[in-house]
Amino acid sequence: MSKGKDQHVVPHDNEWAVVGAGNNRATRIVPTQKEAIEIATGIARNQQSDTKIHGKNGQIRAGNSYGNDPYPPKDKK
Repeated sequence: MSKGKDQHVVPHDNEWAVVGAGNNRATRIVPTQKEAIEIATGIARNQQSDTKIHGKNGQIRAGNSYGNDPYPPKDKK
């Protein structure tokens, strides 16, 4: 299965948008960042891609990978 587009959660006026990487239009626009993160996470899991969560200033502040991570965490047991 090929990896889908990374999903970005970005500020949009006084709301939040979920935008696929490279897309000009938002997939969804919702009132809260929390709701946008939930939507982006669902899409990223389905497409085995990543989420990139942006702050109000537009800079990436967090993210998660839901695909085949080339650098998975090492087990410290």
